[in-house]
Amino acid sequence: MSLFRLNFDTLPVNTLVGADRRTFREVTRGAEIDASCRRKYWLTKQVRGLLDPFYRINERRYARLPRREDCEDPVFIIGHWRSGTTYAHNLLSCDDRFGYCSTYQTVFPHLMLWGRSFFERCMAAVMPSSRPTDAMPLRVDLPQEEEFALSNMTPCSHYHFWMFPHRMAEYRDRYLTFARATAAEREEFLEAQDKVMRIALQVSGRRQFLSKNPPHTARVGMLLERYPRARFIYLVRNPYVVYESTRSFFRRTIDAVGMQRIPDEALDHEIRMNYRALYERYEADRGLIPEGQLFEVRFEDLEQNPLDVVELLYDRLSLGDFARVRPAMERYLATQRGFRKKRYEFDRQTISTVDRYWGEAVREWDYHP
Repeated sequence: MSLFRLNFDTLPVNTLVGADRRTFREVTRGAEIDASCRRKYWLTKQVRGLLDPFYRINERRYARLPRREDCEDPVFIIGHWRSGTTYAHNLLSCDDRFGYCSTYQTVFPHLMLWGRSFFERCMAAVMPSSRPTDAMPLRVDLPQEEEFALSNMTPCSHYHFWMFPHRMAEYRDRYLTFARATAAEREEFLEAQDKVMRIALQVSGRRQFLSKNPPHTARVGMLLERYPRARFIYLVRNPYVVYESTRSFFRRTIDAVGMQRIPDEALDHEIRMNYRALYERYEADRGLIPEGQLFEVRFEDLEQNPLDVVELLYDRLSLGDFARVRPAMERYLATQRGFRKKRYEFDRQTISTVDRYWGEAVREWDYHP
């Protein structure tokens, strides 16, 4: 074990260390950097600049990458943050047919086709060993949501709000729902999504990309335009739990990687607005998904009967022979038996807030505090 392993509270850089020059320039241009974050900003900028020559080598290799004709249509795991999407992603990734975006790829998407083994070892030596909110393990090779990679590949990513939370409303309207994005921005984002998937499948040698990305919940219509035969797995979880868990998750993550500070009251407001944006956009677009390409499930049901639910999922989405992958999933589940989830108790303020802002989801899925 490395003596220099960091935790999220002591990260000297943020995830923009893996951004290409244009993305870093566009995202940080004119941004107000809080005094307490300036050292992290300048160190991130300097390290990022040192990696530019290696990024150019990777870009030349990507340009020569042949298009594979045997790849199958992607599978998108969607749902609000803290709704069990990570659990579903880890479980389904036991199927060796699926390729996915690794934790390493999310931080260094431009160092995948040259120098990867060296930089993976460097990252593994210093990265935190668990997530800040729920203590789930972190490793360079574990599945991760590709929005982090996209935020290092294009300015048109919602996850730039982690660094600049004062702009959360703008990022929500432009790059979460893409309601106020231009046609060129939409196309740039989709091209970056294509690139993430192509590289992940190339490196892994797999045939089908398994995505886990909460922001995609608000982009179903846009994704169907590009991937009309894609499958979608939508997870929903008790909104009272989701609200409390998201507050903790967002606060810890922004404190670790942000370049601005945001008061709790303002952050809570943006969390409420994000949930509504995701829920309303998904409800508006879910009817666009063709028959046999959508599976909706409560996280509580998946957690209680994972193998039964996943077997049904494989059948509904025509994902192949579940019996073939069941043993691998059983082995993964055996490693999770000692994991203890946080228990939540809800005060009147939390119940009132969720009922007021997220009441439609509470009623539709018949949840209670």
